[in-house]
Amino acid sequence: MPGPRPSLCTFPDAFVQEARDAVRRRTLALQTVQRYRLVLLLHEDPSLGNEDASLMVGLSARQVQRWRGRWARGDWSVDDLPGRGRKAAFSPARPGL
Repeated sequence: MPGPRPSLCTFPDAFVQEARDAVRRRTLALQTVQRYRLVLLLHEDPSLGNEDASLMVGLSARQVQRWRGRWARGDWSVDDLPGRGRKAAFSPARPGL
């Protein structure tokens, strides 16, 4: 049984150019590069299914679905939203160690 139809995204030119520039850099986190690669892939083929796109960029189909939905709503970023879960924190050094 096929899943839901993928959300179609029409990316602004500036966001697509940002993605092109980002995938050429070597100093970005892997997850950021994967997301920008997804932008470029969906820009070239907007009707590509989530499963196929996930295999091409190394994300899960659910992640592709979430990013696609976010971009379809007009949120043109690849940054994580603040959410639930434990936040990264470093404990202060304990005296005497």
